[in-house]
Amino acid sequence: MIKRLRKRFILICTLSFLAVFVIMVTAIYVTNTIRQNRRLDFIADIISENGSFPKQKDTSLSFSNSLPDFINNDTPFTTRFYTVSLDENGLYQSSSTEFVSDISETDAEHSAEEVLKKGKSRGWYGDFRYKVYEKDGNKQIIFISGKNHRFSSNEFMKSTIRIFGIGSLAVLALIIILSKYAMRPTAESYQKQKQFVTDASHELKTPLTLILTNIDIAESELGQNEWLDDIRSEGERMSKLVNRLVTLSRMDEEKALGSFNEFDLSGTVSDTVSEFTELASIYGKNLTADIDKGIKYHGDESEIRQLTAILLDNAVKYCDEGGSIKAVLSQKKYPILTVTNSYKKVDNIKLDRLFDRFYREDTARTAGSGFGIGLSIAQSITEHHKGSIKAVKADEGVIGFIVKL
Repeated sequence: MIKRLRKRFILICTLSFLAVFVIMVTAIYVTNTIRQNRRLDFIADIISENGSFPKQKDTSLSFSNSLPDFINNDTPFTTRFYTVSLDENGLYQSSSTEFVSDISETDAEHSAEEVLKKGKSRGWYGDFRYKVYEKDGNKQIIFISGKNHRFSSNEFMKSTIRIFGIGSLAVLALIIILSKYAMRPTAESYQKQKQFVTDASHELKTPLTLILTNIDIAESELGQNEWLDDIRSEGERMSKLVNRLVTLSRMDEEKALGSFNEFDLSGTVSDTVSEFTELASIYGKNLTADIDKGIKYHGDESEIRQLTAILLDNAVKYCDEGGSIKAVLSQKKYPILTVTNSYKKVDNIKLDRLFDRFYREDTARTAGSGFGIGLSIAQSITEHHKGSIKAVKADEGVIGFIVKL
């Protein structure tokens, strides 16, 4: 139990950190991309409105009073761009490629055609950031090279991811180390609780045994009567509860509760169903089975038998009067055992709580309604076999339990 809690704690902390990591890296990437686009758009605006780069503090140009730091006298020498002129119908007229070395006039014409198909005034075409605008009644497209910007951005993101990755490994190591200390109070509390259940169970066994023995003596001298029968019934009921508490306590130790061997699962389930067929008939309920033959399974046969018995016993107890119960065993990727029974109140119960210890839908907790720990034992057996169990609404007015082994 504590190991599972610790693993879950580590998993939750790791996933939380990774979620924050992804959000931060994404935010950095988006922010960096937006800033990069704005810089190139700003340069495109300067060239398109002024025809060239303005010099700093040149008051004759429109951008001279608010030039950002990345615009300086060296910018014209580090910026690669070309322009394309089109007529009012979008037909190619001319291009200027003097500031680029790897773009021909044919390439310029083709890029202009592709940009016009996009129908956007700004965007990316390959490694170039473009702007479509009008000048002297004609369309103009300016392409600003963003290759160096993208390269710097990608290198920055790679470095960021490496740093965050190393940091993540360090945090994960710390989580694994510190989780042991974080779980210590829970482990101590759980150990005390388990020890209390074990000690209380052993302490109760002695007086219960004495009570049942004295009843036998009293019956031999006084004969049977309803008061002695009631005492015997409640004593046996308490003895059964104590035994189940001991079973739960042992299962929680997460140690091998029995030997795992290959056995005939189909035969085991069939035998258990046969044992409950007569009991169901006595209570006026119809128990049927659909069990695939020849299913083999590697596990603890006695525990699987107990698991099946718990589900069938639960079905007999809570099946509607005159209702039906069905046990199905099939082999798919793994064996699946399903037990369903008629239950009109299935819409009113909390299916996810049925496996909680001492939880019973019978809030009055009347005698004979069970202890509320049978399904907890079934869940422990399933987990011991690395399987899963869940309660479902199988159909209208039908509740079911599905066990995947």
